[in-house]
Amino acid sequence: MAIKKIDNAALSLQEEDNFLEAVSNMSRLRHQNIVTLVGYCAEHGQRLLVYEYIGNGSLHDMLHFTDDSGKTLTWNARVRVALGTARALEYLHEVCLPSTVHRNFKSANILLDEELNPHLSDCGLAALTPNTERQVSTQMVGSFGYSAPEFALSGIYTVKSDVYSFGVVMLELLTGRKPLDSSRVRSEQSLVRWATPQLHDIDALAKMVDPSLNGMYPAKSLSRFADIIALCVQPEPEFRPPMSEVVQALVRLVQRASVVKRRSSDESGFVYKTPEHEAIDMSF
Repeated sequence: MAIKKIDNAALSLQEEDNFLEAVSNMSRLRHQNIVTLVGYCAEHGQRLLVYEYIGNGSLHDMLHFTDDSGKTLTWNARVRVALGTARALEYLHEVCLPSTVHRNFKSANILLDEELNPHLSDCGLAALTPNTERQVSTQMVGSFGYSAPEFALSGIYTVKSDVYSFGVVMLELLTGRKPLDSSRVRSEQSLVRWATPQLHDIDALAKMVDPSLNGMYPAKSLSRFADIIALCVQPEPEFRPPMSEVVQALVRLVQRASVVKRRSSDESGFVYKTPEHEAIDMSF
């Protein structure tokens, strides 16, 4: 089990009164790609949430921290992670009544199991956080780089803001870069600003791909993946697609990939990096 402690200092008296209702709503979230809330504790001034344990760490750590094995997610595994998390957001936005906005969608909140299936965490926690513009800004500090432009302007976060954040995570999957990285040259510190103008340039796109993939990706799949990203990270929220359309587009990618003979490294979902590895174009 995994335990999450709720910051009581951030809750108003009214929000404290609504704690049980919020927990009840969160416990009703049932989806294979959402971390399940299995219990809670509200005693002695503490509020704890108990979740199922997902044992393979977060997508953020998988992408940005390498271990001694030198393994990295394959392209097909990355597409499957994108599809699973897209399905989780589709469920929150379009199946749940009322619609649920995640409001803190990022790679650190995507947990991977032993088979590299994604499980979205912190779903429904927005109901337990403050609602004023000042307080929300404080709550979202850890998500700079993922937040949609309209949030910075108005403090308002909607389902279309989640779609934008999803597009940022897709960029992470494509490039292996963090959304904000002060260690890079100024023009490349913001992933969205750096990558978006290049998403429809085939030559530039190939140079953007996570180098740890060693060129092992289908060129057409990469291009279609980039097309989906471009739709999701549009500055105007009204032009971003609903998550159901994103799911359909990713399903088509997975279906096309299934007709390609998979390399042995794809069976585990990892590529093992070796200095002698040649780049392979698996176009289809």
